[in-house]
Amino acid sequence: MNTLLIIAGVVAIVLLLVGGFSQAVSWLLWVGVVLLIVAAIGWLLTFMSGRRSHGV
Repeated sequence: MNTLLIIAGVVAIVLLLVGGFSQAVSWLLWVGVVLLIVAAIGWLLTFMSGRRSHGV
């Protein structure tokens, strides 16, 4: 689960950068924001549930 959240966070940051550099693909900015929010919520749920597994 943690690996998936890290990947979603990295993809969100990349999409934010790409969306910020190009007006033609500005919708990627919003996709990046949504993915970043989803990754943050998932991380918070995992953190607050107290599970500390390092598995996939």
